[in-house]
Amino acid sequence: MNLPFQNDDKALREGVDRVMNARKKAGLEGLVGGLEAVEINVQPANLRVAAEEFLGCTGHQFHMAYEHEHAHLCVLRQEGSADFLFTSRKDACSPFAAFNMAPKSKNLPETRLETFIFKCPDVERFAALQMERGNCFLTAEPLRTDKYVYIQTPPSRYTGNSIGFIQWLGAEGDWFRRGCGELNWKLDKPDKPHLANVHELDHAATRVRAEERDRAILEFMEWTNYSFDFAVYVEALNSITNVARLSADDFAMVFTSGISPFTTLEESGPTEKYIYNYNTRVHHLAFSTVNIEETYAAFKRDGMEFLVELVGGPDEGLHQTFTKPFPTTLLVNEYIQRYGGFDGFFTKSNVTMLTAATDNQ
Repeated sequence: MNLPFQNDDKALREGVDRVMNARKKAGLEGLVGGLEAVEINVQPANLRVAAEEFLGCTGHQFHMAYEHEHAHLCVLRQEGSADFLFTSRKDACSPFAAFNMAPKSKNLPETRLETFIFKCPDVERFAALQMERGNCFLTAEPLRTDKYVYIQTPPSRYTGNSIGFIQWLGAEGDWFRRGCGELNWKLDKPDKPHLANVHELDHAATRVRAEERDRAILEFMEWTNYSFDFAVYVEALNSITNVARLSADDFAMVFTSGISPFTTLEESGPTEKYIYNYNTRVHHLAFSTVNIEETYAAFKRDGMEFLVELVGGPDEGLHQTFTKPFPTTLLVNEYIQRYGGFDGFFTKSNVTMLTAATDNQ
């Protein structure tokens, strides 16, 4: 008799060992570094609004806006953090379109966080090694410009996310390549002292289907030098929060899934219901925050709405909260502060309260 599907970590841990051994054997170790940028595509009419919205809820500053043959782009930057590239396509065709056709996302068919871009010291070698393994990219060969060499994967069938790989040829972070035209934009940073409390991108969390959790994590490991670290099971909400790390000091990739698959909207937990409503996608971006209590209060005075009050606290070593989704990107912001002496990444109590809060979407 076939038992109902349920996740556990045994098969995943075995898969992690296989992937790491295969990476080493293929010569891929050390070829993918930390996160350089996050690319968020929005509806063309929302590009400027989305960038201004982001300036008003993070510590990032406006860097520049420009266009090339395929898109308009706006670059937002903060020292010590990944860049954020807000884009809108000129082309009608998008490889991500099918992932946006869900009940609560189909009204914004071009809107999603699409690509995580990682640093790579030798993109051409990396691409050749991956192709030898049978993996493919969106282009037959890397794009070589005067500023960088770049290639990216197709959207993952498990997450809807693409992974980009960039090799800088000159100054790091110089996205303005030959053939681009600068846009006459000047986006002012709001004069609000509490925005200085919001620092680097700490992690991003993608919602994936229960039955595809292992494959989503292992696929990400096959493309990067990340490894699965640990999982937090919240049985009462049918949810698992899975963390992949490059190192303790780098951006972390989080995958949240059900323990068992979606059944009905009435019976399934918040994670599987979110996927039903929005499809697999990045749910939230978490920013390292200091003076979080004062920052949270200031955001509330500004009119920002939250899915949950601050959870945790100094005694637990961790303070976190979720905003409501931003209308131009569908993304939630998490603000997170870890206190001195806290040697973990999450606590189960905080994960439980934050997961339950997503039911309010």
